Amino acid sequence: MSTAAALRDRVVLRAVSKTYADDTVALSHTDLVIEPGEFVSVVGPSGCGKTTLLQLLGGFIEPSAGTVLVGDDPVAGPSPERGVVFQAPTLYPWLSVRGNVEFGPKCLGVDKKTRRAEAQRLLRLVGLGEFGDKRPYELSGGMQQRAQIARVLINDPRIVLMDEPFGALDQLTRERLQVELLRLWRDAGKTIVFVTHSVEEAAFLSTRVLVMSARPGRVIVDRRIDLPGDGPDTVRDLTVTATPEFQALKSELAQAIYAAHS
Repeated sequence: MSTAAALRDRVVLRAVSKTYADDTVALSHTDLVIEPGEFVSVVGPSGCGKTTLLQLLGGFIEPSAGTVLVGDDPVAGPSPERGVVFQAPTLYPWLSVRGNVEFGPKCLGVDKKTRRAEAQRLLRLVGLGEFGDKRPYELSGGMQQRAQIARVLINDPRIVLMDEPFGALDQLTRERLQVELLRLWRDAGKTIVFVTHSVEEAAFLSTRVLVMSARPGRVIVDRRIDLPGDGPDTVRDLTVTATPEFQALKSELAQAIYAAHS
């Protein structure tokens, strides 16, 4: 990536605070830089400002103070350049899975042949190549979540924001989708900001983990992650979670969260 492109896609928070109408201070004087291509997880218990941070990045709410930037541009509202994957799939039940994935480009006037080919490519990428004609209710929860990821990726966002997307899934499905997400992140080259309650999930997925303090939320730990086997052409698998390095990292992050909220 060129220097110009890197600067264009850099996410910057400058002295950002958020106070809600009931005087709840959810986020306090937060400074943060996220570089293009990073996979950043945000951890901490409920009420620490994780979702508020994600909503600020998505442009769904405005900061009470400070500035949120992507490149040189202030975040002034939602944008296709910042795709959002929510905890519960938000697929349209009256459309096919392929129709859901095509919905964004269709609204933007992309011709049918082009958007259909791209939708099918992404469905194959997320392991749903044979399910395009199904309705969402015919898919399992994990498959619906993969379809939602494809629907976000088809808009070619610069940044993907994920709000506990695997939180409602069973452990086996969750682990399988974690591995698939890492593969997609490597192949697509996107910046991902991922909110989770799970220290183990954050440690496994991320190049960097942010630990939030108790309310009012602020970043108290900014930990870069380097696990055995990491490299530019590799994707982590679940065997890394059994290594001493991973166990030590998980313990370190858990202790940081406990200390912040005890």
